[in-house]
Amino acid sequence: VQLQASGGGLVQAGGSLRVSCVASGMNFRINSMGWYRQVPGKQRELVAIISSGGSTNYTISVKGRFTISRDNAKRTVYLQMSSLKPDDTAVYYCNTDHRGVRYWGRGTLVTVSS
Repeated sequence: VQLQASGGGLVQAGGSLRVSCVASGMNFRINSMGWYRQVPGKQRELVAIISSGGSTNYTISVKGRFTISRDNAKRTVYLQMSSLKPDDTAVYYCNTDHRGVRYWGRGTLVTVSS
């Protein structure tokens, strides 16, 4: 299983950015996919998750600002981020659990300037 994240970058507070994660090596359609983020010195935290059926959940700090979605044909999960805040600055990782093993992408850095 490989997860390749992309789309990070520098954005001003209040702006928007979309990160993507392409999965390979598994049956993407049947797997839940998640986005996590981590800042230096802190634990990695769950940002959003989407089930195989499209149900979503978000951490409270991003509700109403972030949207997770998936395109099964492209084996891709997206995280659309809007109204970004400096506190959203982090490395964003996509992940999935496949046959009892948790897999992580390499991460993509999102920096929000004030």
